[in-house]
Amino acid sequence: MIAKNLSLMFIILCFLSNTSNVFAQETVIPIQSQSHVIVLKVDGEKRLRTVYFGEVLNDKKEYAIIDKSYQFKDRHVGISNSAYTPSGTWNYLEPAIDLVHTDGNISLELQYVKHDVENIDENVQLTSIVLKDPVYPVQVTLFYKVFIKENVFEQWSEIKHNEKGLLKLNKYASANLFFTDRDYYLTTFNSGWAKEMRADESKLIRGIRSVDSKLGARAMLLQSPNFILSFNQPAAENSGSVILGQLAWSGNFKLEYELDGYKNLRFLAGINNHASEYHLPANEVLKTPSLLYAVSNNGTGEASRNLHSWARKYRVFDGEGERLTLLNNWEATYFDFDQEKLVDLFKGAKKLGVDLFLLDDGWFGNKHPRNSDNAGLGDWKENKKKLPDGIGYLVKEAKKESVKFGIWIEPEMVNPKSELYEKHPDWVIRQPVRPEIYFRNQLVLDLSNPKVQDYVYNIVDHLFVENPELAFIKWDCNAVIYNGHSAYLEKEGIAQSHLSVEYVKGLYKVLKKIRAKYEKVPMMLCSGGGGRGDYEALKYFTEFWPSDNTDPLERVFMQWNYSYIFPSIATDCHVTNWGKQSLKYKIDVASMGKLGFDIDVDELSEKELIFCQKAIQNYNSFKSTVWHGDLYRLIDPHTNNQAALLYSSQDKSKAVFFNYVVDSRLKDYFNSHPVKMNGLVATKKYRVKEINQANGSKTDLDNYKEYTGEFLMKVGINTGLNAHNRSVVLLFEEVK
Repeated sequence: MIAKNLSLMFIILCFLSNTSNVFAQETVIPIQSQSHVIVLKVDGEKRLRTVYFGEVLNDKKEYAIIDKSYQFKDRHVGISNSAYTPSGTWNYLEPAIDLVHTDGNISLELQYVKHDVENIDENVQLTSIVLKDPVYPVQVTLFYKVFIKENVFEQWSEIKHNEKGLLKLNKYASANLFFTDRDYYLTTFNSGWAKEMRADESKLIRGIRSVDSKLGARAMLLQSPNFILSFNQPAAENSGSVILGQLAWSGNFKLEYELDGYKNLRFLAGINNHASEYHLPANEVLKTPSLLYAVSNNGTGEASRNLHSWARKYRVFDGEGERLTLLNNWEATYFDFDQEKLVDLFKGAKKLGVDLFLLDDGWFGNKHPRNSDNAGLGDWKENKKKLPDGIGYLVKEAKKESVKFGIWIEPEMVNPKSELYEKHPDWVIRQPVRPEIYFRNQLVLDLSNPKVQDYVYNIVDHLFVENPELAFIKWDCNAVIYNGHSAYLEKEGIAQSHLSVEYVKGLYKVLKKIRAKYEKVPMMLCSGGGGRGDYEALKYFTEFWPSDNTDPLERVFMQWNYSYIFPSIATDCHVTNWGKQSLKYKIDVASMGKLGFDIDVDELSEKELIFCQKAIQNYNSFKSTVWHGDLYRLIDPHTNNQAALLYSSQDKSKAVFFNYVVDSRLKDYFNSHPVKMNGLVATKKYRVKEINQANGSKTDLDNYKEYTGEFLMKVGINTGLNAHNRSVVLLFEEVK
């Protein structure tokens, strides 16, 4: 009897031991930031699932049982949480990857093989997960890079194979996310020339919502790869769960949002697969662009502050450095200038008090002079009639006025009326059997061609070799790609469907080479306005031009929307002749980024000049707070007749506050209530001062009055904003 009981006990222990081993062998992969976690788990068929996207659990062992809390009875819907959904086998939802094997088979299965976790430093962790097809030698590696303190995630995929021949990739997403909330609200940012970053929020319904671009270069002209996705409620500044970010890619993109039968949301992001079938050789790796996003359970304000902090530290070129204020000649002269006129403008730059003079379009071309936008692009030699002594003379003359000198280029583009086009028509993207189609009277050079890459690099290199004291580059890109065809790819036997991808990769090769040689020169990324503001390009640029629309009222709204994604140090904001607002209003709005001017200084009255000089001095006193501080959006101009924002230094000892009238129909409303601040320390005491007061006018604000941070944030102060005093700037300094 004892022996029988011992035998039974042994069997039970063996069973429990085996059961324990089963649980012990379950592969659970938590990818965790400071407050958020993505939990992946391998199921019984070796498929990798997303079982949780939410707040961190204190007991990490409980990640292994999260999936038990969900009861998706429909097997087909129940497997929609694939971490990277293949096509042609069990899946009937939108795939993350769709391919054709070298034998013509279109099916793919992906099974978990292994994963690795690398601690790059105390704040950055990289998880890589290898998936393989059990039948064909195809491998996909998923990468999750977490910036722990900032709660920022970066995802991409790498695809390779060992089949005999070319693997045809019809679709190759960067990331495949899965969420199990009930309701989802998507904010997209549509664009147009002078209408960039216009926000639209909508509740997602069953089916697929796609946001994409097929424009090639200047890919964000109509839609941007930026997004805000909020859960269970519309996006709010200080409450609710939200992710916001972008696909970091300077070419065609596609973002897809699909609700399944249980209202779970699948989010796929990557290169647009339209006309982009990619033929991958054996043993080569296709790396997809990064999907970047910040996560917050306290609204869009916290999420964007975290993304800004990440961008300054890890992505924007010299993101924690300084920026140059500048005077640009474009709106003062357009194409109509000569050497003498420019030298006179240098004096204006010195008088104004800016750091740099930027020479814009129109300085080049001889056989085909650049006197309008229909000639000269591609011929990057100084126009001898306009600039007989060359760029070097201008650099020296600017230096005499204690002003640095920068220059505009558009090296990816060519006018048909140019020597470059005449010599190298094979360098131009165009269909050889169809009429050419022009955008702004120009065509796009074929950056998939290594010779064109060298040519573009040499444009920049030559400028610096000839003019080593050149201090700034404005890099423009005004055309989209029509009639996509590459003579180079055709010659090399490479599929034309590679063009939109290889063009962007070629651009990055050029930029990387430029930065390897010219490590410190600031460069502005321009693309007919904000047509190319993305975090992959910003690895090489210190800043970008948000829009050619510099009307300050429009810019209040535009810069507000850009602020969800980009830190102020990366956005160029200029004072110009656009708009009917006062000079004060224009300067106040432009001071919420990197300040610049597009004016003829000689046309300013004495009072206006003095005001500009003082405003620039004020800007220099608080610009570090705007560039490197935390942004708090206080009053949304989209839903109010005023706008209010505050930038607070990292130690909360300083802050600068901006307040604007955006709709004056209710003239008595603006100063009827105080504005509640944010981003201060309740126990600190702050001295408040108004600056940039126009023509000696004062508001009702008591200058130099002291308030506790608690009072400023709970009660607020009346800024004196009214229909006559339409913009107010306040400085807050800690009283010690």
